[in-house]
Amino acid sequence: MRDREILLGVTGGIAAYKAAELTSRLVQGGARVSVIMTEAAHQFIGATTFSALTNRPVHSRMFEPQEHPLGEHIGLPRRAELLVIAPATADCLAKLAHGIADDLLSTAYLAFTGPVLVAPAMNCDMWAKPSVQRNVSQLRADGVLFVDPGVGWLSCGELGAGRMAEPAEILSRVVALFESLPAASNSGPAG
Repeated sequence: MRDREILLGVTGGIAAYKAAELTSRLVQGGARVSVIMTEAAHQFIGATTFSALTNRPVHSRMFEPQEHPLGEHIGLPRRAELLVIAPATADCLAKLAHGIADDLLSTAYLAFTGPVLVAPAMNCDMWAKPSVQRNVSQLRADGVLFVDPGVGWLSCGELGAGRMAEPAEILSRVVALFESLPAASNSGPAG
């Protein structure tokens, strides 16, 4: 993973705390990580955590460019080789499946041309909902890769499927993906 560019999307679920551990493991593995947090993610974990872990600014808003003159929704995807969304809420999955681009993460997803790895996390009843499963099926058909949620204790007090995969499992999938991809040429514009 050394010097590979990863764009990490963090959405608004209690499992956002696991994204901090994932970020730390990616950086320790030598990856360069940029983080996009949805507005709801800020209700669960602070941007300062991700800035400290990545030594990069955290991105949240569409129209507040920090690094890229063409906008963060263009510059960040152009720089990245892999987009990981962990946790991915039901709201996020719906936006991605239907091409809704109403925040920085969903817009960056549409502009990104490389592999996408998603780790859903939500209440077990939400995960089982037919509409959520239709969105998952659509995303799989679109080529999105999944680290399926596990069965376990959920923050809502229930036991069931919907628990975000552990950071070690997600990291393992990221490593496997990079082993199957050619080394980055970074020949495209950095934005």
